[in-house]
Amino acid sequence: MRLDKFICESTELTRSLAKRALHRGDVTCDGEVVKNSGFKVLPQMDVRLEGQSISIVGERYIMMNKPVDTICSTIDEQYPSVLSLMEIEKADTLHIAGRLDADTTGLVLITSDGKWSHKITSPKKDCGKRYLVELADAIDDSLIQVFVDGIELRNEDGLTKPAVLEIIEPTQVRLTISEGKYHQVKRMFAAVGNKVVNLHREAVGSIELDADLAPGEWRFLTDEEVKSVK
Repeated sequence: MRLDKFICESTELTRSLAKRALHRGDVTCDGEVVKNSGFKVLPQMDVRLEGQSISIVGERYIMMNKPVDTICSTIDEQYPSVLSLMEIEKADTLHIAGRLDADTTGLVLITSDGKWSHKITSPKKDCGKRYLVELADAIDDSLIQVFVDGIELRNEDGLTKPAVLEIIEPTQVRLTISEGKYHQVKRMFAAVGNKVVNLHREAVGSIELDADLAPGEWRFLTDEEVKSVK
């Protein structure tokens, strides 16, 4: 890889700023000052910028406990983006794998890997998303089969895919869906005459939100968690 490109992919510098750093003699490769932007960086080579070792940022996979009144966008809009809660290099290479509404809390997966996030969001992959749902009105076991059979949503063709409804208390349930339609959980309960009061995502596939991760906190996924998305 060209040295100027290596610097850009390892830091926040633009190509022009990288070339200026090279011209000033701020860059060394294996202890030798290199000013040639086309210099080929080899694997295991020690590259330093102003004496600080730099390396290319690889693909990143992150879980966050999304707090209320934040949005799953790459920029701040009416509410702050969840990405604004993170102090991390090369934040501009990250995106959110599946969105939650501003008033919904819980597990958000953030990555730089587009193919990986597609496996989570594509309806064809049947990646389950599990929610803890607080309802305005009590429900009973009769709705369990209704959610399995599928629910007709307004302005949608066909029924929703089979969903798993677990009743914890009359007004508290867990719901697992494999789609990601707009406001889907809220619309499903509205279609059966109820209203979602609070919504919290607990899991995506086999990736469970850490119980000790406070709202707004995040961590990198383990290799096992990353590989669980297929």
